[in-house]
Amino acid sequence: MRPLAPSPGPAPARAPWHADIVAGPAPDLCTWVRAADGVRLRVVLWRGGGRGLVALLQGRAEFVEKYGPTAQRLTAMGFSVAALDWRGQGLSDRNRRRPMIGHVRRFLDYQTDLAALLAQPAVAAEPGPRVMLAHSMGGCIGLRALLQGLPAAAAVFSAPMWGIRMGGAPDALVRATAAVCCRFGLGRMAIPGGTPRPYLMSQGFEGNVLTSDPEEYTRLLAQVAKVPELGLGDPSIGWLRAALIETAALRAAPQPETPILTILGGAEVVVSPWAVRTVSARQKNAELLELPGARHEVMIETPALQARAWAAIGDFLDRVTPPG
Repeated sequence: MRPLAPSPGPAPARAPWHADIVAGPAPDLCTWVRAADGVRLRVVLWRGGGRGLVALLQGRAEFVEKYGPTAQRLTAMGFSVAALDWRGQGLSDRNRRRPMIGHVRRFLDYQTDLAALLAQPAVAAEPGPRVMLAHSMGGCIGLRALLQGLPAAAAVFSAPMWGIRMGGAPDALVRATAAVCCRFGLGRMAIPGGTPRPYLMSQGFEGNVLTSDPEEYTRLLAQVAKVPELGLGDPSIGWLRAALIETAALRAAPQPETPILTILGGAEVVVSPWAVRTVSARQKNAELLELPGARHEVMIETPALQARAWAAIGDFLDRVTPPG
């Protein structure tokens, strides 16, 4: 059984774009594509100045409108930016029985999504080198793509999910428990204590794990409140099992020689800082920037922290993919 029920029929060319919730430019293209297994995905493209193409890989429970400001910064550097809603989130196809619970049976399904993004004709036609900017779960997907030979000139990882903070429980125990649940048909259920309600709708600013900037948190909350269909609740047991299997495999794998910049917040509690440091140390051509005080969303932190992150990104990209 497939983890998603693909929308019937061919994917129409134009997809919705919620401009009223975006602090940034509208994309030049917002369209539907079909992944190789039939899942319908929403893809966007912002055209830049011919310097190259950034594949912007979002995290779990995110959606492309959230990244309007990020796209604006990158296009100002001359890059075009392509992004998508991963299967099961945003406006891409979801599990029809539990649309607010994020679910996949295996992380390789996300590689199918990434291939569909890069093969979209307008995206594929963009000139220049390919660069990756990947956040959280996108960092897990992006590293796997590099290991499978994705020809990227450089990669920037923001709080990459190369391990998950499990609250003290050993990964192996959680993975084994999740495997038993999946064997008994409970894989599509939310993780224990999980809820279909989006994190932003159930967590006030005080004590949130995403950002220490109240204005940015309010902006994120307003997006989901105004367009609820973009939101997503907790992951499924099956997603958790798949994520733990994939992150363990990534930590054990030979690392790519692609030039890499990884940014990690000093107050990170969503992904495993130990895993990020361990994997980064094994990458032959990598830099790790740790930002004291920053939480999980380093690119939507306070203005001072954002400035440090973007200065590092700009310097790194100027060195590995110089303009002109």
